[in-house]
Amino acid sequence: MTRDNRLLFLTTNREYCHPMPLTFREALNGAMAASGLSMRKLAEKAGVSYEQLKKINQGKTQSTNAEDALRLAAATGVSLESFMAGDFQVAPTIAIAGKVGAGAQVPLFDVYEKGDGPQVECPPGLSPHGIVAVEVEGDSMEPVYSAGDLLFYTRNGHDAVPSDDIGHRCVCEDEDGMGWVKQIKPGDEPGLFHLISLNPGANNIWNVRLKWAAKVRLHWPAELARKTN
Repeated sequence: MTRDNRLLFLTTNREYCHPMPLTFREALNGAMAASGLSMRKLAEKAGVSYEQLKKINQGKTQSTNAEDALRLAAATGVSLESFMAGDFQVAPTIAIAGKVGAGAQVPLFDVYEKGDGPQVECPPGLSPHGIVAVEVEGDSMEPVYSAGDLLFYTRNGHDAVPSDDIGHRCVCEDEDGMGWVKQIKPGDEPGLFHLISLNPGANNIWNVRLKWAAKVRLHWPAELARKTN
């Protein structure tokens, strides 16, 4: 085969293998299959008309308006281009459990067991399994952690303060249900802990009983976080 013929052969095969664009009906069915959502649930999540989607699926109409198409793509976590190409490979996400106080008193809504609530895209290099994120509120951990930053930690399915976490920066919950990010040190009596701030101008909290503590595994500045809902 000559060089020119070989180039023609490669070009022709590349064009032949290029995927054909999907119809809106095919894209819709692909979205339902990828998300595991029923048509009604997908319509509710996207805020579009279920009856309109039903007509599309039944072949009574071929398309929908651009705004609804964008809403459906967003509901499945992909761009409109990916939606119409049938590419529903979505980056793994991690649940945001709530906020933790870095100087502010914040009730911690821990979604570790349920895994629901807001989500953030999993940072590169971090496994999404068993990981939870919390958002920092307050400035007592400045300059290391700032308000709006996300902290990622692992709960091991039990309420405890592991000895290996003492002396480290941890996400923790006190006996009153307040969530904190502090450096944990032993208290003056067994079962009590000192919560130490990094900001020299902030107060420390002395001799607190904790429900649990978990070492911060990763800190993500607020500007890097990509929340998905």
